[in-house]
Amino acid sequence: MKFGSWSKLVVFTSLTFGVIAESSNEVGNSRLVKKNQFGLSKFNFNIKRDEHEEEEHDHDHDHEEEEHSHEHEEEHDHDHEGEEEGHTHTTFNVTGCHLHDDSLHCTDPDGIEGMISPLPTHPRENYTDCHSHGTEIYCMDGETEYLFIRESDNDINLANEEISCHMHAGVEHCTYANGTEVSSLDGNYCEKIDRDYNIPLRIGLLFVILVTSAIGSFGPLILRSLFKISANNVIIIIIKQFGTGVILSTVFIHLLTHSFLLFSSSCLTNLNYEPTSASIAMAGLFIAFVIEFIAFKIISSRIEKLNNRSTASTQNDEHEHGSIEKTNIDHNSSEEEIFANNEPSRSSYDKLSVILLEAGIVFHSILIGITLVVAADTYFITLFIVIVFHQFFEGLALGSRIIILNTSVWTKMLMAFIFAITTPIGMAIGVGTLNIFNGNDPSTIIALGVLQSASAGILLWTGLVEFLYRDWFFNLKNASWFSTACAMLSLVLGLFCMSLLGNWA
Repeated sequence: MKFGSWSKLVVFTSLTFGVIAESSNEVGNSRLVKKNQFGLSKFNFNIKRDEHEEEEHDHDHDHEEEEHSHEHEEEHDHDHEGEEEGHTHTTFNVTGCHLHDDSLHCTDPDGIEGMISPLPTHPRENYTDCHSHGTEIYCMDGETEYLFIRESDNDINLANEEISCHMHAGVEHCTYANGTEVSSLDGNYCEKIDRDYNIPLRIGLLFVILVTSAIGSFGPLILRSLFKISANNVIIIIIKQFGTGVILSTVFIHLLTHSFLLFSSSCLTNLNYEPTSASIAMAGLFIAFVIEFIAFKIISSRIEKLNNRSTASTQNDEHEHGSIEKTNIDHNSSEEEIFANNEPSRSSYDKLSVILLEAGIVFHSILIGITLVVAADTYFITLFIVIVFHQFFEGLALGSRIIILNTSVWTKMLMAFIFAITTPIGMAIGVGTLNIFNGNDPSTIIALGVLQSASAGILLWTGLVEFLYRDWFFNLKNASWFSTACAMLSLVLGLFCMSLLGNWA
């Protein structure tokens, strides 16, 4: 048989098998060895089927490789991927691990802080055999492996996300769209954030705060003046004890908590003394104690001198010597006995106590005004509503103490007026500094923190010693059970109301 005949026979046979393979839908059963221009369309069909089969085979092969890689990942065998990315399998340790809220923070050898995830049941100070797998880092705790997430790695992913911020206690808290809090390690967190503020709204609400503060501070004065009620009336007792609760809650829920937040800011990189806030508050308490103790000694000495003069004058008066009662006071008499026998001196002491109270409140109120104005517009209205109640309660607390002073009406009105204008003054300062104010600047944080802590110490002394102790162990010791019960309920109500506001401000 000639070569041409053999060629035709081969072509005919191939075409026959191709048609049979097409009709039976069998995959991968025909292979063509030679090509010929004759019957090219049938050859193309078979070539396309072969390519499709090869793609399916490659896909299955890739799937097997992916499953194999996943199994290696579960077995923590990262050598192959490390070689592809040019990494060497080196290990290191993370140290200085400490709990912060519900997360465990550690530091790698480069000084970069990160978080161990998930939170171990029994956290350790150090984790060993940490190694990289692609962009992730794993650390060992015995046979258990944890993920070490460096904050600098998060910054790369979060840098382009939208940031929303709000002011709390003078501290600007910013979060990304996914809820992650922005930290100072993000690079620009401690820098000033430029915003568009609704200044007319802030100026208008300044007068609302002024009126509200005035109602709180002048209210007890007007109430007593209109109804001619005594200082021992149950209504006055209720207002006073409510004010005492407000003052104590202001110390613990607002001032101390806010100062701790300020001094724990990550922007204060050089502050290593953690109890800074508590130590400044303690100093404020000590200063208040020293001032009142010196005043007490001066007043006691004045009483004794006046008493001695009165005794000497009585002894020289033969007509009244036998009928006059002994008015000199023993040196061992209690504070209450001393002041009970000399009303003018006691009034001076009470006035000093109220002045200290107002000093602590005034510092705090100025900071509140600044904090309110510099808050972002999205948070401003909420904070404004909270501060309206805050100022009204504090005004009542101060006004309830002003009305019992044995001084002129003009002095009482002046003290109430000073409180009423302090927060608006703070708001005016905030409006004037909106373009330059940076709540996360280290110097600003320190200034705000010191004032908050010092105010907390002063108010703690006056709230606990001058108001709570003196009222309950002296002024209310002879009160009826009804008055005592009303006073206790009012005290608790003051604590509760002011503490509730701490949820928003």
